[in-house]
Amino acid sequence: MNEQARIPRATAKRLPIYYRYLTFLEDAGTNRISSAELAEATKFDAATIRRDFSYFGALGKRGYGYDVKALLSFFAKVLDQSSLINVALIGVGHLGHALLNFNFHQSSNMRIAAAFDINEHRGKILSGVPIYDMSELEEQIKAQRINIAILTVPQEEAQEITDRLVSAGIKGIMNFTPLRVSVPDGVRVQNVDLTNELQTLVYFIQNYASITTGK
Repeated sequence: MNEQARIPRATAKRLPIYYRYLTFLEDAGTNRISSAELAEATKFDAATIRRDFSYFGALGKRGYGYDVKALLSFFAKVLDQSSLINVALIGVGHLGHALLNFNFHQSSNMRIAAAFDINEHRGKILSGVPIYDMSELEEQIKAQRINIAILTVPQEEAQEITDRLVSAGIKGIMNFTPLRVSVPDGVRVQNVDLTNELQTLVYFIQNYASITTGK
């Protein structure tokens, strides 16, 4: 959507969190909420929330806060929640298997529609998802009109498979491999390095624990 193309990356990453919490609020029968209450729930400060929302115009009213139903409807359009998004999973090892079992159960519009592997899983259906041989990668991605892929393959194979995905029409890749793959303009890669994330968490625990606890 056009608005998302102009907002900061950090704001874009927070939008699904806002949407998820607003869904909880609506399910609980909450009609309105303030930025301070949103801040308490999401752990983003109120100023950040107001700044994020300001990129989309006047979403709230001074002295009233935000109408939960209206805000949820607005962000559903921003995040295109009305469209079903099919995702391909490349690699059905331990991590890939876990992702298949999860398969975005908390999301209303996203699912793994096809998975690809070279081992004994191919030809089977796991967690309701068909597993295809890697030789069928391009054919199935084009046939199912999939443009997002999750990459959980060995590092040495990541670039070659990325090139195949791009040639098949994939526009977005969530990369769980340690390799930073190269893609042409127009294709976005989101790198997810679990080791790096854990090391960063350990660093902050070790160096900033006294600040967060007030000791």
